[in-house]
Amino acid sequence: MAGLQLKQIRKSYGAVDVIHGIDLDIKQGEFIVFVGPSGCGKSTLLRMIAGLEEISGGQMYIDNELVNEVPPSKRGIAMVFQSYALYPHMTVYDNMAFGMRIAKESKEEIDRRVRNAAEILQLTKYLDRLPKALSGGQRQRVAIGRAICRNPKVFLFDEPLSNLDAALRVATRIEIAKLNEAMADTTMIYVTHDQVEAMTLADRIVVLSGGHIEQVGAPLALYERPDNLFVARFIGSPAMNIIPATVTAAGPQTTVRLAGGKSVTLAVPSDAGAVGKAASFGVRPEDLVVATGEDFLFEGTVSIVEALGEVTLLYIDGLVADEPIIAKLPGILPVARGERIRFTADAAKLHLFDENGRSYRT
Repeated sequence: MAGLQLKQIRKSYGAVDVIHGIDLDIKQGEFIVFVGPSGCGKSTLLRMIAGLEEISGGQMYIDNELVNEVPPSKRGIAMVFQSYALYPHMTVYDNMAFGMRIAKESKEEIDRRVRNAAEILQLTKYLDRLPKALSGGQRQRVAIGRAICRNPKVFLFDEPLSNLDAALRVATRIEIAKLNEAMADTTMIYVTHDQVEAMTLADRIVVLSGGHIEQVGAPLALYERPDNLFVARFIGSPAMNIIPATVTAAGPQTTVRLAGGKSVTLAVPSDAGAVGKAASFGVRPEDLVVATGEDFLFEGTVSIVEALGEVTLLYIDGLVADEPIIAKLPGILPVARGERIRFTADAAKLHLFDENGRSYRT
């Protein structure tokens, strides 16, 4: 098993640069998740690690070996794609064994690895079935089992759950989490656009935007302490509420005047030079609570109520012109459209970003 190092990795298609000098160290046994919007470069970066895309610049090391010019078959990589790519005429056993047969492994070794992978993925009773007799989640587990049988240094997953329905996504995500526990020394890199997958599976999340890394960290660290506005809006669902503000007092705590005239003091340090500058005030929907007195952050009119059972989403108009403020409140609330409502939040859970979008906490 191995770690992986990316040093100033770049990718260009002619004159178009899509990956811009990525630096990243991945330790042996880590589960790393790449997230970002469509077109941010996460799948391209994964394919460069696999050797399916040429590296335009920089160095890539797997287990301390430079692999820029090493072909995919020699890198010790196994990749699970979005599509299952199973051979329809082969049984589950033969699909999982095919790569090892091509590599001229012994029958005994092939059988041992296939049955070991099948046990890990709970596929033992399906080994004699054809893919058409399996559910979508079972087919994806066969694709993962085929990768396990190769005994790779690094596992790569390229949105492996995208083709599954909601229930199967949850079940297969749990299977991948169990696989990670069972193969604790194996390095895994996973690409997804699904925040639940990223937050529940990752040891560390790499947030990408426009071919750059915006932030790397543990899931809760990114959630609680985003480095910038992009990460703040991208991590969390619904996205963090962002309100234009102006800094009016700086120091160990910072006071800002929100759009609409309300002044708020945050437990966020800033320097005196920030006074008078534009800023962005942030609060997550789930951190808002209904205020009953005069001590409140803001007041607005309820435009939409989404009662989801375990939570109620309220969309509040009247504070930011181009988009509503969203509150995510527990349980079922007797709130109607058109009602005026006030909200507050714990000062320790408020965020402030400077005029360039950088967090004042960093």
